[in-house]
Amino acid sequence: MLKMTSLRRLVHSRVLLHLSESPGVHSSLPRCARLLSTSSRCRTVMPAWVIDKYGSNEVLRFTKNASFPIINYPNEVIVKVFAAGLSPIDVAMRGGYGAATLSMKRDPLNIKQSGSEFPLVLGRDVSGVIMECGLDVKHFREGDEVWAAIPPWKQGSLAEFVLLSANEVSHKPKCLSHIEAAAIPYVATTAWSALVNTGGLRKDNCANKRILILGGSGGVGTFAVQMVKAWGAHVTVTCSQNAEQFLRGLGADHVVDYTAGPVEEPLSALEKFDLILDNVGGDTESWALKLLKPWSGAKYVTLVTPFMQNTDRLGVADGMMQSAATVASKALKIRPVVEETFSFSQVPQAFEKVEKGHARGKTVVQISKGGDDV
Repeated sequence: MLKMTSLRRLVHSRVLLHLSESPGVHSSLPRCARLLSTSSRCRTVMPAWVIDKYGSNEVLRFTKNASFPIINYPNEVIVKVFAAGLSPIDVAMRGGYGAATLSMKRDPLNIKQSGSEFPLVLGRDVSGVIMECGLDVKHFREGDEVWAAIPPWKQGSLAEFVLLSANEVSHKPKCLSHIEAAAIPYVATTAWSALVNTGGLRKDNCANKRILILGGSGGVGTFAVQMVKAWGAHVTVTCSQNAEQFLRGLGADHVVDYTAGPVEEPLSALEKFDLILDNVGGDTESWALKLLKPWSGAKYVTLVTPFMQNTDRLGVADGMMQSAATVASKALKIRPVVEETFSFSQVPQAFEKVEKGHARGKTVVQISKGGDDV
């Protein structure tokens, strides 16, 4: 496994239960040779939503001629996508967020021309079925149901198929449908990064701690509420009035309506907090720090800027998806919160939904029907 260390450091999402033990060997074989895989299938194109430049929703384009993924390394898998979850990072990437950083990840030697990432497929969450395995893939086989948080420098899940390294996927919990599963990977890894890696929270040290989640009704917020509540924390959240009952149903102990006036005033009247998770941003930090318990190691963690700026700071590491998946599917029975599901033809409408904000969980696109989603 140590042989893969340098490669793993490039993969920020770290979402697999099992790590590949063999180093990848690049293939220069023609598209149909597939001698690095267990399958002799040969396809050249597939349907997908792509962008050819950065911009607003108008840059989204549907095509039936997107390049079919090719297994170039023996530890890779091709996943048939059943459902794709959308997050604010997808909207940001559509507009060019992180373009320079991601270009360096895709082409560290700067060999390719500028714009070589296009046509670009967005979508960071995926739930689907393994269609093809590289020869070194030990823990998966064709037909296995899997889920993943896709690294932002790779082609995404708004396509019929997606190519991933075997250490980026894990087996989907059987208790979740593909639509439910597609709502979890990105928010699970993000919440785990913020609360555990940075916040220092654990199941055995969370009891009676006071946690404040600013903006609790979105994807990360709804996951975080359930996780720390299950660990015994006292959870306060901010949200709009019409989300209060929804969040209380997820376990929130105290809800503050941010539409009723300056939210810092009612929060200042409460007992101080051990940890604040900020999903709102703006001028929040200017007053939120005053709500922390003094001289106690209390922490303020912000997730306003998405993946690229937070990953290194939050320490997204190997095994994170294993931990998050355990939290979601076994130890805590966390409920996936899917606010709305769109069909594959409605991807622009799904982006509009995410862009408007004020979410009640995740927005999911059903790419194809299969299994318990039929």
